[in-house]
Amino acid sequence: MITFVVVGIVGLALVLISMILGEFIELGDGAVSGTSLGVGAIVFGATGAIVVSNDLPVVLAYVGSAVLAALAVLLVAVLTAKLRASDDAVPVSLVGVQGTATSDISPATGEVSLDAAHELERRLAWADEPIPSGARVVVLEQSGTRVRVRRYFPND
Repeated sequence: MITFVVVGIVGLALVLISMILGEFIELGDGAVSGTSLGVGAIVFGATGAIVVSNDLPVVLAYVGSAVLAALAVLLVAVLTAKLRASDDAVPVSLVGVQGTATSDISPATGEVSLDAAHELERRLAWADEPIPSGARVVVLEQSGTRVRVRRYFPND
């Protein structure tokens, strides 16, 4: 029983370290990672502890734990690969997008709400000239999550 508890604790430690430091173990181009090994160790330890505590044969505990741990590692690897494939790593350019000033905008600070379909929140903004709250704006430049805007006139 102690073996299963120790393996489970080591697995938990692997998962926590992988969450904090990132994947420090990656084998086979990410097929096996610190996270998947940690989850496998947790499943191995938990399954073994459950089997042994129910007075079932020790051989069943080791074989069953190993099979379920291998399945858990495989499942985590597949789910992680799908998650990586769905990553939207390409940033969207907001230059040219129109919006509305939600606060007074100065050369130092301000806030806008942009009309782009993927924009659900307000963004911090700055402008070369003061822009009053409620005025229409257009994005000239993007710096991280902040945007530089100018007042937009429909005849532009």
